[in-house]
Amino acid sequence: MASIRPRLLALGLLFAMTFAQATPVLERIAAGGSLVIAHRESSVPFSYMDNNKKPIGYAMDLCHRIAEAIRLKAKVKNMPIEYIMVTPANRIPTIEQGKADLECGSTTNNAERRKKVDFTIPHFITGARLLVRANNPAVRIEDLEGKTLVSTKGTTPLKAVEQANRERLLRIKIIEAPDHEKAVEMVEKDEAQAFVMDDVLLYGLAATRPNPNALKVVGKFLTTEPLAIMLPKDDPAFKKVVDDEMRRLIHSKEIYTIYDKWFLQAIPPKNKALAMHTSHLLKDFWKYPTDQVPF
Repeated sequence: MASIRPRLLALGLLFAMTFAQATPVLERIAAGGSLVIAHRESSVPFSYMDNNKKPIGYAMDLCHRIAEAIRLKAKVKNMPIEYIMVTPANRIPTIEQGKADLECGSTTNNAERRKKVDFTIPHFITGARLLVRANNPAVRIEDLEGKTLVSTKGTTPLKAVEQANRERLLRIKIIEAPDHEKAVEMVEKDEAQAFVMDDVLLYGLAATRPNPNALKVVGKFLTTEPLAIMLPKDDPAFKKVVDDEMRRLIHSKEIYTIYDKWFLQAIPPKNKALAMHTSHLLKDFWKYPTDQVPF
C-alpha cells in the first residue's frame, strides 16, 4: 500500500501540470492569473536588456500592445505580467510546455516550428547574411571554405548553413554559440571568420559593440526569415486576440510608429540608429496581413 501512494501522488502531480498547461490563457487570466512574456537577452532591436536589466525592444513594444488587448478581452482591471528570459535553444520548448504565453523576440515562423507552436502575423521579414571583421574580404559562403563559421544554437540560419556546407562540400567548421553575444565575440577575436544570422540582428549587434566599425555585414540572403511573435498551439480564442491586435496595429499604421522608434531613431544602449527603413517586402506583406507564410 505504501508503494502505491507515491505513484498516485506522482500521477496527481502530472495531471495537475497537464491541466495547468491545457488551461486556455484567457480563462486563466480572467481568474486572476498572470500573462507570461518570454523575452531575449541580446536580439537587438527586437528584444534585449537595457542597462537596468529591463527587457525592451520592437517586439516587446508590440507584445505590450497585445497584452493590453488580452487584458481587455479577459475583462480584468489589473493583469499581472511576468517576464522570463529565453535563448534560441529553449524558446520553443518554453512556449510548447506552457511556461510562457508569448515569446517576444526574433523567431522565424516556418513549417517545422508550426508543428509545435503557433505564430501571429510577422512583424519583420529578413534573411540570413554574414557578419565578418572589416578587414575580411569574404562576401559569400563559398569564401569561407576550410574556415570556421559560427551561428547560434537552435536557429534557422544554423540549419541553412549546415545544409549548404554538406551540399557544396565546403569543409567549413561550424560552431554553435549559446547566444548571439558569444557569436559576435568569436568573430571579433577571430576565433570564427564569420557569424551567420538574420541580417537585421547582425546590424543591431554590431551597433552595440565597443568598435562597430571593426565589423561589417556582407553577402546575399541565404534564407528568408519572417519573424513573428510565438504563442501556444490549440488555444484559438487566445490566438484570435493576438492576431486581431496585430491586424489593428498594422491597419491603423501604429506599427510603423513603433517600427520607426526602433529602426530609425537612436536606441539604447549606444544611442545609435540602425537606419533601416521598412522594406518593400514587409510593406507588401502588411497590405494583406496574415499568419500564413509560405515557408
